[in-house]
Amino acid sequence: MLDLENSRVMEEIEELSLRKRWQEIRDMLLLFEPADIAAILAELPADRLPLLYRLLPKELAAETFVEMEPEEQELLIQTFSDAELKEVLDELYVDDTVDLIEEMPASVVKRILQHTDPETRRSVNEILKYPEDSAGSIMTTEFVDLKRDMTVEAAIKRIRRTGVDKETINICYVTDPSRHLLGLVSIRTLLLADQDDVIEDIMETNIISASTMDDREDVAQDLSKYDFLAMPVVDDEHRLVGIVTIDDAIDVIEEETTEDFEHIAGMTHTDKPYLRTGVWETVKSRIPWLLLLMLSATFTGMVLAGFEDALSACYVLTVFIPMLMDTGGNSGNQSSVALIRSLSLDEVHFSDLPAVLWKEIRVSVTCGAILAACNFGKLMLIDRLLLRNSEITIIVAAVICLTLVFTVFCAKIVGCLMPMISARLKLDPAVVAGPFITTIVDVLSLLIYFQFATWLLKL
Repeated sequence: MLDLENSRVMEEIEELSLRKRWQEIRDMLLLFEPADIAAILAELPADRLPLLYRLLPKELAAETFVEMEPEEQELLIQTFSDAELKEVLDELYVDDTVDLIEEMPASVVKRILQHTDPETRRSVNEILKYPEDSAGSIMTTEFVDLKRDMTVEAAIKRIRRTGVDKETINICYVTDPSRHLLGLVSIRTLLLADQDDVIEDIMETNIISASTMDDREDVAQDLSKYDFLAMPVVDDEHRLVGIVTIDDAIDVIEEETTEDFEHIAGMTHTDKPYLRTGVWETVKSRIPWLLLLMLSATFTGMVLAGFEDALSACYVLTVFIPMLMDTGGNSGNQSSVALIRSLSLDEVHFSDLPAVLWKEIRVSVTCGAILAACNFGKLMLIDRLLLRNSEITIIVAAVICLTLVFTVFCAKIVGCLMPMISARLKLDPAVVAGPFITTIVDVLSLLIYFQFATWLLKL
């Protein structure tokens, strides 16, 4: 793979295109992988994209088309002749055709469907009927199936005859006449077996499969967990209807991870890359959460207003409010992020809540004690002795440090409880927990702070 950022590829292509040296451009593009070619073409002016795309060989053009962003795909489809469109569609796997249809406007979808063969159209419609977040929505119906009474020789002949248009032939699936999944056999097993061996004798029958309605993120995690290249997908009657391949699983994991990060940051999810998202579209994705969090933060102001007299009597308490609130927010976010990750990887479940709480209690007490001890030393040595701040008394330092201990404790409990409860209620933990933990912890830290101040300083 060539380094796109450290080369002069774009400048060279620009120069060659101005001189109409098309063959040289073609030879240069052939050095790259489809994903790299798609990135190069995305940087070109819109009027030059179709011209350079047509320089690619048919198979490479189709692979590059799959890697493009929807905007470039739509532009190319609009410039394609009917013959060119059919040529590209014939090279796409069914799941890639489904992805294309889901991203295109209705007028373009109509044209795509007009140029797909009846069998592909039937497969596309079959996949589109499944919910967007299900295993059925990301599976492909293009796989190699074998019969259990076949010999190895007959199986290899079938793979050679039918495997050309399949997305993968590394794993072949054994089914009965009613398409019930019976087992699987790898190409390696077939190549190392004798030609007269029967498939039933060499196939694996201990199969891990997914249901069409399983959550697609769970299926992707299972592929990662078991190091599978593909996973069979069966319907309610255990009939094989498709497979989920590792490349689709990677796309799901990337999309779900991105979505979780956006939710934790208080943003509405968008499928577009950052630089391709307009300013107004970005504003629309962020402003609802900012407004909601701004309104929820008024509770913090209400707490401060309620203890106005205490702040007036001991002004030095105000100086440490940001530190206490930030420490609480950071502590809560540490726990919530760890739990959200563990929940997404299926490492913990709601039944593990007592164990999670017990662990976080011990962690919070230890962290709180260490932070309080360090802060007490800093207050006494730096603030009081070096900076000669006479308002920092031992009692004031005790208020601040005790608040630290209890704030960290509450923050970590809230940080682990919210994701667990959200998951139990079938809500996205990242959506529910992320944006609100800081606000909740801010209010709790202020209440704890002023309660200790009232008790110890007699305010």
